[in-house]
Amino acid sequence: MKVNEIVINNLLSKFEQIKNRMLSVLNQLSDEDINWRPNEESNSIANLVIHIAGNIHPRIEAGISGHKDNRDRDGEFDVKKILSKNDAIKRIEGSFNILEATIRNLSYDDYLKPQKIRQNNVTVLDVLLQCSTHFSEHLGQILYIGKMKLNKDYITTSIPRKK
Repeated sequence: MKVNEIVINNLLSKFEQIKNRMLSVLNQLSDEDINWRPNEESNSIANLVIHIAGNIHPRIEAGISGHKDNRDRDGEFDVKKILSKNDAIKRIEGSFNILEATIRNLSYDDYLKPQKIRQNNVTVLDVLLQCSTHFSEHLGQILYIGKMKLNKDYITTSIPRKK
């Protein structure tokens, strides 16, 4: 197997893990839990889901695939934004499906094409690696909120600790 195949397969695997762990938490929570925030300065899971979907649009759909960018980043964090559990699940599934399809449709040369992100010149591969890191950070927030809301009823999305 070539290095570029390994990198692409690892990216696909990482995004699949992130998506599945997010869905595992969402499936344990109620609509109320998904829209709860620990305090006024913190995001709800709903905001984080909206933000992740919002981030996939300019980075992947607009940046890599060339669609028009219509993102409202500030709106993603609006404290009045409410999502049902079902809508949150659909957004995660739809957004990660777009991400996966885009990765699968890129040629090896496409990964080295230039992109401009916040005045920085990067490659498509840089964008995908940054998305992986960014989404992992928000996955951690989602996991933590899920644990806060469910306490002992929380079912881990990874390796359970020994009791």
